[in-house]
Amino acid sequence: MSDDTWLLAAAGTHLKGAVAAARAAGGRVTVLAVGPRELADAAAAAAPDEVRWLETADDQPAEAWAAALAAEVAAAAPHVVLAPSDPASRTLLAAAAVPLGAALLTRVLTVRPQGDALVVDRSSLGGAVVETLTVHGPLAAVLEDADDAAPAAAPATVAPLAPAGAPAPMQVKREPLPGAAAGIRDAARVVSVGRGLRSKDDLALLDGLLAALGAELACSMPVADDLGWVPKERYVGRSGQHIAPRLYLALGISGMPQHLEGVRDAKVVAAVNNDPAAPIFRTADYGVVGDLYEVVPALVAALAE
Repeated sequence: MSDDTWLLAAAGTHLKGAVAAARAAGGRVTVLAVGPRELADAAAAAAPDEVRWLETADDQPAEAWAAALAAEVAAAAPHVVLAPSDPASRTLLAAAAVPLGAALLTRVLTVRPQGDALVVDRSSLGGAVVETLTVHGPLAAVLEDADDAAPAAAPATVAPLAPAGAPAPMQVKREPLPGAAAGIRDAARVVSVGRGLRSKDDLALLDGLLAALGAELACSMPVADDLGWVPKERYVGRSGQHIAPRLYLALGISGMPQHLEGVRDAKVVAAVNNDPAAPIFRTADYGVVGDLYEVVPALVAALAE
């Protein structure tokens, strides 16, 4: 394993701050940029030692390449792999952490070498506390958004990348055509999201999971009716769709009776919620107490394996 640091980036925000954090972690800094040429140029302007660029098709999310890029990172065997906090970059990081056997941490502020170990400062309790950890072995870390300070070095050159493994075809539609209700009614697998999702933009976090499972997107009533993040044809519940998939995966849904009535015929109900007392755990066949922003990338990485 090398002493190098890699940064996986599928979005162009906070790259200069992220490269600065990578520089502090030690070793040679390589940015693996997955997306349009503009992203690669933004990564080069942040002045790492090297930029490797994978151009994706317009209709293909970066997460489609998670397994192939995980193999690319594993071959280089860096000691530290970092990612900005956007959902696509987090998914790539989670996939890369698996073959490296890396410890996976989120909300990381700084990483610095100390002898044979790494010292990690991370935000805790909503930013009220800075927690300091010592990590022995490889580390995969999601960075807190850092200020984009001007780089001290010249821009890097961009080297196009052609991974050995091609992604499976992926096509995720978040804005359905008429008849989408039939799509979730007939689907064998449905991933449903509730108020645990913080913003509409974060629906992108689900793209890789939906594609890996071959699932349809659904939601609880407030996400469709109150927030308008998902079309009303896709909400599940007493006054919404009644579905009977083989798998119903509820993310950030508390599990009120009016919602569960819509999935009472599902063969398997699985739930992810950060509240161990959430009512859905009384009904679910399987449950994970955790933050969907951490659990979903880990699921995508596991499915990629």
